[in-house]
Amino acid sequence: MVEKKLPLRIGVGAIVFNEKNKIFVGKRKDNPVDKWQMPQGGVNKDEKLVDAMMRELYEETSIRNVKIIKEFDYWLEYELPDNLLGIIWKGKFRGQKQKWFIVRFIGKENEINLKTEHPEFIEWKWVDMNDLPNIIVEFKKEVYKKILSELKKITF
Repeated sequence: MVEKKLPLRIGVGAIVFNEKNKIFVGKRKDNPVDKWQMPQGGVNKDEKLVDAMMRELYEETSIRNVKIIKEFDYWLEYELPDNLLGIIWKGKFRGQKQKWFIVRFIGKENEINLKTEHPEFIEWKWVDMNDLPNIIVEFKKEVYKKILSELKKITF
């Protein structure tokens, strides 16, 4: 299959904790079934990873007031399922290679606004970190399990 030769898209993700140590998740506009994900997105050419994470977080949620707790020491990757290959990201990538950041939301909840210039989420909520692997689409489940394992090493 030709598509498997496509490169991985370089991306970032934000694990946003509130004061109760719950994590922000959004329900995607393009997949409004009961699946949720954390803010994530691509890195622009010559953009620093931390800047890309802050930009994506703002573009998807309007959140600006965060304190960075940790940048993962390693990259996480996932492959798109066959039915999405050639469709997502204009067919240029077979999946993503992501650098994840753990951040603390230090703003007020009324800062969160999904009605952005290019909305990606239609709904949002705070969840317990142990719920993460159970609410994500199947093809990202292993990434979320690794994220959860990393989160369990951290004392808040």
